[in-house]
Amino acid sequence: MHTVTNRQLFFQHIAQTSDFPLGLEIDRAEGIYLYEKDGQTAFMDLISGIGVSNVGHRHPHVLAAIHNQLDKYLHLMVYGEYVQTPQTELAQALAATLPPDLNTVYFTNSGTEAVEGAMKLAKRYTGRSEIISCFNAYHGSTQGALSLSGDENFKRNYRPLLPDIRHIQHGNQTDLAQITHQTAAVVMEVICGEAGVRVPDIAYLQAVRQRCTEVGALLIFDEIQTGFGRTGTFWAFEAFATIPDILLCAKGMGGGMPIGAFISSSQIMSVFRNNPILGHITTFGGHPVSCAASLATLQVIQNEKLHEQAEAKGQLIKQLLTHRAIREVRGKGLMLAVEFDSFEVLKPVIDRAIEKGVITDWFLFCNNSMRIAPPLIITEDQIREACALILAAIDG
Repeated sequence: MHTVTNRQLFFQHIAQTSDFPLGLEIDRAEGIYLYEKDGQTAFMDLISGIGVSNVGHRHPHVLAAIHNQLDKYLHLMVYGEYVQTPQTELAQALAATLPPDLNTVYFTNSGTEAVEGAMKLAKRYTGRSEIISCFNAYHGSTQGALSLSGDENFKRNYRPLLPDIRHIQHGNQTDLAQITHQTAAVVMEVICGEAGVRVPDIAYLQAVRQRCTEVGALLIFDEIQTGFGRTGTFWAFEAFATIPDILLCAKGMGGGMPIGAFISSSQIMSVFRNNPILGHITTFGGHPVSCAASLATLQVIQNEKLHEQAEAKGQLIKQLLTHRAIREVRGKGLMLAVEFDSFEVLKPVIDRAIEKGVITDWFLFCNNSMRIAPPLIITEDQIREACALILAAIDG
């Protein structure tokens, strides 16, 4: 009797999003490592599942929080109706990391849902329809979030998308004149992720803040990739002395569980209460197990001071990745891009690195740069080993 393998089932029944999926068959994961089914083949996950596993895979504190919540309850009721301890404790802990006006949390299932909720909130609060985002920015794949995307290649076959979306160049102060009294919100990454980790000047973000304040537009910072300690502070915006009106987070906040949030002031968030009532609804947003995992993740980062170690670890990677084929290593904390001459040079390096046991990637809008964003728990010895393997992969 013919036995169908998992690999065959993957290609038969899992919707494919490219013609060349990685196809690694992972049996278990722990710390910074993924293990294949044979139990022997290990991969160093230098991309954290694309910015998710900030505290590593299956962190014991996160697992304990999940198990503890499993013994109490799972889903009870659609969002915002019952008082649920995992939600309230997590919201309080998030607020404690933030400036006083960022004190009210709306939990979602993902980053793109956080974007969608924030877009609705900005329109409802300001009474305006125009939203501005940046070229080469990625904010999600649902139709509203896709409308914000700054790359036409990802959008053209899904039009028509949302109207009244304008794009500016991140880092270009001249473009800020396009933010006007018709603008409901500016949605912006603090550090550009899929553009290849571009770190702006402090003066630029402060100018964006000032312009939004002048015209009454809300400033929305997308920290879906940068939040939860990735860049050396708990939130990336802390290093730029610039406070948004709405903050978006997801990815690294769940310790491997699906969760996102948009966070604002109680005044702004209150508009969802009426005209219409239930102005934003989600069934599974703020799932108690995900919230428990997220609170544990937050506590691990704070208690182990992982965010405070990220900059030194990132600097070590920059020092070690020196090679004639590498044009630049840029970024902040453990959010880095290693630039090569072209995608044609980079792609074989990524493939050879996987063969050597190191998982990296490229960026959606910068395919000549290698993504390096390992779990924040990575040790110096592991960094040295990983960088040596990457250099060996460059040499072939």
